[in-house]
Amino acid sequence: MPEPSNTAPTTTVTAPEAPGVQPGQVEREFTVRERSQWQQALRRFLRHRLAVSSLSFDVRPGTVTGFLGPNGAGKSTTMRMIMGLDRPDAGQARIGGKSYADLRWPLREVGALLEAKAFHPGRTARAHLAGLAASNAIEAGRVEEVLALTGLEKAADRRAGKFSLGMSQRLGIAAALLGDPGVLLLDEPVNGLDPEGIRWIRNLLKHLAAQGRTVLVSSHLISEIAHTADALIVIGQGRLLAQTSVAQLSARTGSLEEAFFQLTGGFTDYSGSLS
Repeated sequence: MPEPSNTAPTTTVTAPEAPGVQPGQVEREFTVRERSQWQQALRRFLRHRLAVSSLSFDVRPGTVTGFLGPNGAGKSTTMRMIMGLDRPDAGQARIGGKSYADLRWPLREVGALLEAKAFHPGRTARAHLAGLAASNAIEAGRVEEVLALTGLEKAADRRAGKFSLGMSQRLGIAAALLGDPGVLLLDEPVNGLDPEGIRWIRNLLKHLAAQGRTVLVSSHLISEIAHTADALIVIGQGRLLAQTSVAQLSARTGSLEEAFFQLTGGFTDYSGSLS
């Protein structure tokens, strides 16, 4: 398999306002730009609820970009649209000038962890990765490399359906890394990991970014983003609230957590109160 490029493409997600949304309809739209090529805006109408609309941001190579927002803000939806898993009603998303579906060897270009248990429960971890490798003409030896990288060597021949949530996350990360891609999208990658695993993924993401890759990672653990990311994107109710650095946003109040709550206070769908 050829060596990855030292510089991964920049991912830009953007969408303009569009008129004509009818009552009861919700508009979800954005555009992905790779290598400075603008593409047609995506649009999708959903029932009753805003998913993503008028959202624009850049994800630069060579840094870990944190993707934050309250529950229901549209983080997972945005990632699914980029990966072609949610179909827009209009427009196109592009990665390196192509839609994800048009990439000849998608795992070599984009690695994603969007679901913790995206595998057949009856297959072993090794068989799952071997099948993915074969589908993208990835050398069989790479399977053993990512098993070692994610700490799954001893569990490689166990059925993945028996894995804990943390081990399932490691298998998902192994699958994302299988093609040695230049772009990584990880949705809640530390979910279910123990403290050692959290520190491992933190160091791994920094290492991958240092190699020039584009890394976008979402998390509900604000403190972990503070330790892992340099750049930061915050959205609420499907709209961009801030594109900044962790240091700059933290400086507003002295902590990233407090700055996040101040920024998203009016964009939270579900909130409790103390009696």
